[in-house]
Amino acid sequence: MIAIERLTAENVPSPRMNAELLLMFTLGCDRAYLYAHPERELTSDETSHYQAALDERIRGVPAQYITGHQEFWGMDLIVSPAVLIPRPETEHVVEAVVQLANGRESLRIVDVGTGSGCIALALAKELPSAEIIATDISPEALEVARANAARHELENRIRFQRSDLLEAVMTSFDMVVSNPPYVGESEADSVQLEVRKFEPRRAVFAGPVGDEVIARLIPQAREYLRPGGWLIMEVSGTIADRTKALLNSWENVSFDLDLQSIPRVARAQKPR
Repeated sequence: MIAIERLTAENVPSPRMNAELLLMFTLGCDRAYLYAHPERELTSDETSHYQAALDERIRGVPAQYITGHQEFWGMDLIVSPAVLIPRPETEHVVEAVVQLANGRESLRIVDVGTGSGCIALALAKELPSAEIIATDISPEALEVARANAARHELENRIRFQRSDLLEAVMTSFDMVVSNPPYVGESEADSVQLEVRKFEPRRAVFAGPVGDEVIARLIPQAREYLRPGGWLIMEVSGTIADRTKALLNSWENVSFDLDLQSIPRVARAQKPR
């Protein structure tokens, strides 16, 4: 396949997967159709569309921004350059919240920095009796999140609010959940070029060190959580120790490891 060869020559990761994904996008089909019709020839318009998509991918644009879609927690989500692309690691955050909810009724949960809305939507799906608020400082991100909620018929389950972390949210919660920016500017060279170049910078980088946003969120969460409430945050191995130090006055602090045994989810309980 010429597209695979071209992507390989340009050092695009996973060239076959990218070639197939962009072809499915061009044809508006799924992988089963693609494999069942290997003889299918592209029309001239489809060829132009496919070549343009390949050009964008070679330029470094993430495939998710080209297609406008990304799967998360079994849901097809709309994504745009206004939001961070949802990643499988973030599903560990959802798993932690569902585990801590443990069948409790009438939980009030806030998803801080919702972006595409992926965490809030997954929690609305898994916890049908929970009251969920989702905040973001970016109005463009909130537009994407609202669109995703409407696509999955969850718009009546989630209240979206523009806020810098929890500053504009004047209520108490049982759980504060977040996938905040946690990469330091000092680590920029170790971040994939396409992430640095195309994903929203303020959703990736927290400041010079990486724990700046978390350092602001932790005291806000403590203020708004009910006694015994939980703070659940996505973190990285780089800032895990500093995060633990910031949580030194909390109870039951622990870190869930991801599939690469990297600390990925911080849990902490507000003292009763």
